[in-house]
Amino acid sequence: MAVLKVIEVLANSNESWEDATRNAVKQAAKSIKNIRSVYINEQSAIVNGSDVTEFRVNVKITFEVN
Repeated sequence: MAVLKVIEVLANSNESWEDATRNAVKQAAKSIKNIRSVYINEQSAIVNGSDVTEFRVNVKITFEVN
C-alpha cells in the first residue's frame, strides 16, 4: 500500500496558468520526489490597465512517501 501526501503550493507566471502550474511542479520537484499528480485548486490574475500581467495558481501536489 502506498502512502500519499498532499501539499499546497502557490506559483505564478507572466505567460499562462499552465506555465504557472509547471513552475509549481518544477520548484516542488527540487525537494520532493515521487510526485504523482497536481490539482489546480484556484486561479487568479493580476491586471494592469487592460492587460493581464501575471497568472497565479494555487495547486495541490500529491506525492508518494517512502
